[in-house]
Amino acid sequence: MVVEARRIVPLVFKGISRITCALVVFFAAALPLAGAGEMLVPNYTDPRERIPVPDLTAYSRIRFVTTVDFPPFSFLDQTGHLTGFHIDLARAICDELDMLPRCQIQALPWGELESALSNGQAEALISGLAITAESRNDFRFTRPYLTLPARFAVKSETVRELDNAKALAGRRVGVLGGTAHEAMLRDWFLELKPVTFSRPQWMFDALKAGSIDAVFGDGLQLSFWLSSQSAQGCCRFLDGPYVSQAHLGEGLAIAVRRRNAPLSQAFDHALSALSRNGRFTELYLRWFPNGLY
Repeated sequence: MVVEARRIVPLVFKGISRITCALVVFFAAALPLAGAGEMLVPNYTDPRERIPVPDLTAYSRIRFVTTVDFPPFSFLDQTGHLTGFHIDLARAICDELDMLPRCQIQALPWGELESALSNGQAEALISGLAITAESRNDFRFTRPYLTLPARFAVKSETVRELDNAKALAGRRVGVLGGTAHEAMLRDWFLELKPVTFSRPQWMFDALKAGSIDAVFGDGLQLSFWLSSQSAQGCCRFLDGPYVSQAHLGEGLAIAVRRRNAPLSQAFDHALSALSRNGRFTELYLRWFPNGLY
């Protein structure tokens, strides 16, 4: 597999904010989970389903495009190599389809990804493109392989009687203002008192200082903050996870051009196989060691 990176971008969590806001689409759904020891791993496939593999001989290559500013999904490591969950997942898909020698990954700025797919520069986009009615008109999507749930976090010393969201009734809960998570908090938890913040760090500092009783937000961002030096072991998850397509979208999926239905079906076959044989679980635990769920 050939891996290309066109531009080096500073390693910031810009991508997480983008996907958190971008995945605001329709409907509502529950999330099936599979256990892996004490960690819950998302499972989106029916183990009894077998998706046939279409003929891919017409594809002389399969080029994925992604970005370098979306850790832990895709970013440049200390040696300048493109790495991350999406990179490993693309390799695993190609390996499952026995097409690894024909697979490539190219890193582009976020604003160039859709045009690269549309004009044939790439065959697949794996970088958290929002699944909306508009994007479905332009592209075909695989089945979702991961959703980013919402979670509560509270201080670690908070009494264990606070073991679910109902116990927070009447308490002050921090949330980033103007986000899908604020809308979800207000729609789902009417007895809580939202306190809005414009910056994540201000919200986290308020939780550590005790001026708010909990925070509500993106499970991925909270997971990495809870294990960071900044958190200093102050806090823990409470209840959840919470998944709502109406607020947070359908999840992460791979996009292809609409005429590439065989490629989309092949990716669905590979994703289903990776879930059954345990390789998806291996990748999930490697890149999300603290879990999202």
